[in-house]
Amino acid sequence: MIRHLVKNIIVFALTLSCALPALAKEPLRIIEGAVSKVSDGDTIQVTDRSGNKVKVRFYGIDCPETEKGNKRTGKISKPGQPYGEEALQALQQKIERQNVRLEVMAVDRYHRVVSIVMFGNRNINKEMVADGWAWAYRQYLDRPYASEYIQAEAQARKAKKGLWQQNNPQPPWEFRKLLKKSRRDQN
Repeated sequence: MIRHLVKNIIVFALTLSCALPALAKEPLRIIEGAVSKVSDGDTIQVTDRSGNKVKVRFYGIDCPETEKGNKRTGKISKPGQPYGEEALQALQQKIERQNVRLEVMAVDRYHRVVSIVMFGNRNINKEMVADGWAWAYRQYLDRPYASEYIQAEAQARKAKKGLWQQNNPQPPWEFRKLLKKSRRDQN
């Protein structure tokens, strides 16, 4: 009886281990081009080889929000968060005007291509987390990136890199939610 149970457990474990790699998220397509604009710490614009401009949201990470201004009035239309500007500058230093490869994972509701941004062999998404400029965006992470990004975040926290120099930084998704609620309450 116990032998039969152990055998079934081993068969199940082997079957599961063979199936798990198939569950890993694969890119939908690859786009190559030059970074023509860095909008914030997790959003860029890439001009592909055909000259098309592609708006890109980084897959699996979320950076502090940057302050947004109304160009016409000169007034602040959306406040930023601590370290938002530093995250933007860090990303500019890494890849602005560089040729990158986008591993497109999805297209979001704003029609941005959600991508892993590769510069040579460097995963820039993971670097932004490891350098302390972004959170691992757990609700949008799949295998195998989830464990990599979460581990990179834990190491950045421990080393107090970037935004982790703050005692209790507010995640951007919470900041956006409170901002949205505040705007609703004002109307």
